[in-house]
Amino acid sequence: MILVTGGAGFIGGNFVLDWLANPTAEGVVNLDKLTYAGNLATLDPLKNDPRHIFVHGDIGDKELVMKLLKEHQPRAIVNFAAESHVDRSIHGPAEFISTNVVGSFNLLECAREYWSGLDVSSRSAFRFHHVSTDEVYGSLSLTDPAFTETNSYEPNSPYSASKAASDHLVRAWHHTYGLPVLTTNCSNNYGPYQHVEKFIPRQITNVIRGIRPKLYGAGENVRDWIHANDHSSAVLTILDKGEMGETYLIGADGEKNNKEVVELILTEMGQPADAYDHVTDRAGHDLRYAIDSTKLRTELGWTPEFSNFESGLADTIQWYRENEAWWAPTKDATEAFYASKGQ
Repeated sequence: MILVTGGAGFIGGNFVLDWLANPTAEGVVNLDKLTYAGNLATLDPLKNDPRHIFVHGDIGDKELVMKLLKEHQPRAIVNFAAESHVDRSIHGPAEFISTNVVGSFNLLECAREYWSGLDVSSRSAFRFHHVSTDEVYGSLSLTDPAFTETNSYEPNSPYSASKAASDHLVRAWHHTYGLPVLTTNCSNNYGPYQHVEKFIPRQITNVIRGIRPKLYGAGENVRDWIHANDHSSAVLTILDKGEMGETYLIGADGEKNNKEVVELILTEMGQPADAYDHVTDRAGHDLRYAIDSTKLRTELGWTPEFSNFESGLADTIQWYRENEAWWAPTKDATEAFYASKGQ
């Protein structure tokens, strides 16, 4: 078995689906708190798969986490659980500290206790894989070289600061206690099952509903896009081949500014490319993220499958067109939440 946390969310859910798509893969204990970002409907394809065990719970619940570890004896923990939306972190940072910092601490302590009690062979095989973000490195200018594993941490939002803190905890638990850890920092994900408050599905579902997309500022902010399935394959590769204590950056050379992305969405959906509105920029909006994944590609031999962003975006648009039953209730709740915040 492996234990996956946050496995009903966007990235974690895609990872669980990808993992169990292999008929010979080990089983998954899937622990998720089911906050607004979790969606059990994402896991519907696994309803009849006995290898998938879903547990509704919090990584901050030590008693529950220890019970799962002792009962299922996983050979690895893959930690996707996180509060992740920058706008929500600005409105309410406390939840981000609770989950991303305190929750990660609790998970590390449970993993350390469990790992310490294993026999020599099982201790050697165990892995704690912590999934993080490129946002911990702060912002780049339009001409700076892309982030590498040697960049210093310069987080600019409550979200990225909380993720940076969790990364530091993971590193410390390896160097202090010897816990066999792996850390990955990935660029912006897109693909099926993504929460509609995120940039790409928000624009797609707005167009489907006849709502004009909105751009923060001039739309010049650049993100480095990667399909969620490529993120999954990278995590699988690193879990299998990565060197303990190392950090690997995951990216697919998908840099686009927000204006370009919105125009691509509108064009693909048969709308005029300029059928969007500009709104006041958000506080602390990082200008550019970009990932140099040379280390992952050269040392571990990973390459992305979705190397063409336009093709992957077209597939994603089609998925949202065909799965309104999955996203519509969430969109209604999200619009009500931001309306309550005056947005």
